[in-house]
Amino acid sequence: MKYLYLLFIILLSVSCEQNHTEMKNIVFLHHSTGNKIWLGKTNPYIYKLTRNGDIQKYFKDFNRKNNTDYNITDLYFPKESPYGWNNYPFDYYNIWVKNAGENTFKEEPTLEILTKKYDVIIFKHCFPVSRINEDSGSPDINSSEKKVENYKLQYEALKHKMHEFPENKFIVWTPAVCTSNEISEEEAKRTNQFYRWILDEWNEKGDNIFIWDFYSLETEGGLYLLEKNAHSPNDSHPGGEFATKAAHLFSKFITDVIESGIE
Repeated sequence: MKYLYLLFIILLSVSCEQNHTEMKNIVFLHHSTGNKIWLGKTNPYIYKLTRNGDIQKYFKDFNRKNNTDYNITDLYFPKESPYGWNNYPFDYYNIWVKNAGENTFKEEPTLEILTKKYDVIIFKHCFPVSRINEDSGSPDINSSEKKVENYKLQYEALKHKMHEFPENKFIVWTPAVCTSNEISEEEAKRTNQFYRWILDEWNEKGDNIFIWDFYSLETEGGLYLLEKNAHSPNDSHPGGEFATKAAHLFSKFITDVIESGIE
């Protein structure tokens, strides 16, 4: 019986190591807001020399302490050229769903390409996603207009697309939002409506998509990015202290998703 028990422990250990190996490579797709979190408290000039921001430091420390081999990298997605510096629901839908396939679209990788290279794919929107116009009553999945009705159609299509890759895990940030100086109350309410829809309706328990609630960190229960969390009242990028805190929480969330598949 003792030998059977030892065999069970060995097999369990091997199984866990295999699961970790399968989820080894992680990519974070972002622009400027995401870059603030990627760096955390790391000075941008130091980062240019070391290529080692707060999130990378977290993973190096995690690997050392837990005998894991996770490899996290980041990509500006989409690039400024030739696609354009837009990372809103329409753009992910446009690249990954409408123009899906084995070839890049305007030099941007599709999910067919990304999922072969990365096990965990993380994506987000920058804060202009919260400058949402009033719905028309005629939603259009192929429209780049920032409207909740369009966002919902694009997100549903993205969810179905991500479900085509059950061996991969996806982490989606809830939308970044602006300070009260940079967004109207109506726009802020529409952003909150979209945010609540993501959590309450779009999110599915038990699938391969995980939601990191960046919105609640920024707003702390309100409608706007709090000024204390912003770079300044008129600049809705994350401030340094907030970015440092968020980098740690984000890194922990990623490892929790890989290690335990948290909901």
